[in-house]
Amino acid sequence: MTLTLFMALTGYFKKSWTLPGSRAEELGGFPLFLDVARMAEDAKIDAVFLADALVNDNVVAGNIEFNAFHEPLTTLAATAARTSRIGLVGTLSTTFSEPYNAARMFNSLDHISGGRAGWNVVTSLTGDKNFGMTGMPEAEERYRRAGEFVDVVRELWDSWADDAITADRERGVWLDRDRVHDIEHHGEFFDVVGSLTMGRSPQGHPVLAQAGSSPTGMDLGARIGDLIYTAQPDKAEAIAFYDRIKQMAAGHGRARTDTIVLPGIIAVVGETERDAAELVRMLDSVVDFELGRSTLGKAISIDLSELELDEPIPAERWGEWQDYSRYVMYRRLAEDRGLTLRDLILTNTRSFGHGFVAGTAAQIADRMIDWFESGACDGFNFNPPWIPGGLRNICELLVPELQERGYFHADYEGDTLREHLGLARPGA
Repeated sequence: MTLTLFMALTGYFKKSWTLPGSRAEELGGFPLFLDVARMAEDAKIDAVFLADALVNDNVVAGNIEFNAFHEPLTTLAATAARTSRIGLVGTLSTTFSEPYNAARMFNSLDHISGGRAGWNVVTSLTGDKNFGMTGMPEAEERYRRAGEFVDVVRELWDSWADDAITADRERGVWLDRDRVHDIEHHGEFFDVVGSLTMGRSPQGHPVLAQAGSSPTGMDLGARIGDLIYTAQPDKAEAIAFYDRIKQMAAGHGRARTDTIVLPGIIAVVGETERDAAELVRMLDSVVDFELGRSTLGKAISIDLSELELDEPIPAERWGEWQDYSRYVMYRRLAEDRGLTLRDLILTNTRSFGHGFVAGTAAQIADRMIDWFESGACDGFNFNPPWIPGGLRNICELLVPELQERGYFHADYEGDTLREHLGLARPGA
């Protein structure tokens, strides 16, 4: 399996930061971030994954769990200097940046880290006011821009050949100028003429990650993504998603092994079943249902105010079917299983639509292996239920269980993130 860690330093379970020992006072500081990254590296997890937030709405509303306190590139560069093997995947929006800047920054991070950089490509849903825009572009336009953006970045990464730097002291020639070329890109959104200011990265291209589950998002991921992050709580749905993304990748001329599909998992690991059940009760005890009401409403774009917690969401509130993942997921849960608003809030609080599982390390490993062997995924992205204890149980109980069964490596098998993931190095 491929295993990565989502850097939710508050804990993924909402309000788990209120538990004793959470280190909530340190959010936004570097020592907590580094400690979590090192814990993951000690467990030989393939990569850490850092999201981003370009608006402050969640924190102001009291929902700090999905706010990225750290700017990804600077934070991961600092982490690169204090770790040695773990991959470093950071988010950058194609809506609020330019290809040349993105190409330089991730190329730099790959050099600084010795080939461990990855870019999570997003298009952003909000943030226009912070960037002097009068509104957000429609989804189709954002994804067209993102596709062209990535194409330009990859052209720039290839503007230097691997052997362009000769450092020939005798001739006084550092660079073979015939091995560097200007790109000539003229497209719908970008006109870029030039080459990067530095040599080709250790990985050739930093790893590309993508997490869109809408039809346009899936198409982008199938075309450019090395890692595909997804929320899939249901095994049958996960298998269908897995098959579809692999088929779409083949339609873009890629092999099935070129994309690694990683659903998120919130694993509450106990020494015993009783211990795991107690941990779930501890987490459930901090649920704020009124905050959960507003958070769920935002996730599915429905006004949930004044609805009774123990009644289902009325059919008319759902309106016409939408194609974004959280809406589809929660509507199916509501209609197929008859879940009440309280049930949906608790589900969203525990997992935000990802898989939530509690039990012993052996029991959770059984579930993960079943999904892996059934063609539902290529591994998982751990969303730690709380920090630091929940992550420690994953790293010290669950990961060793997977290692002992032969489903995860006992040590890193290379130095670069591409080597960790078994991905080929692109030629220039």
